[in-house]
Amino acid sequence: MTTAPSIIITKLDLQRLERLLDSLDDYGPAAEALEQELSRAQVVERSELPAGVVSMNSRVHCRDEGTNKDYHLTLVYPQDAGKEGTVSVLAPVGSALLGMTVGQHIDWPTPGGKVLKLTLLEVEYQPEAAGDTNL
Repeated sequence: MTTAPSIIITKLDLQRLERLLDSLDDYGPAAEALEQELSRAQVVERSELPAGVVSMNSRVHCRDEGTNKDYHLTLVYPQDAGKEGTVSVLAPVGSALLGMTVGQHIDWPTPGGKVLKLTLLEVEYQPEAAGDTNL
């Protein structure tokens, strides 16, 4: 696994994600991974979040460097996951995507044990402060 890139998250996302972590009955590896991401994040107000940074409910365009396969994913809270194209922030790729900036790379472990090397190509949608009311 490569060194984790620096990340930026909003104060509101941090508060909501901390509440999510506090509410979990099963505090396993997924929650620990998210907590590690949050602990190293630069926290900013929503109005200070640069374009091209993945926040909660962002829709992103990623590419697997090994196969050139494109993925269009929306980063969601666990209760909103399950629909095609959504990824929970508690999934390994979800916690890894949070706070990433266009151009950064992550390793995405798949259920079969393979590791995909994903590059964030674009943040297709980044929620506005008033419109993001989940959790």
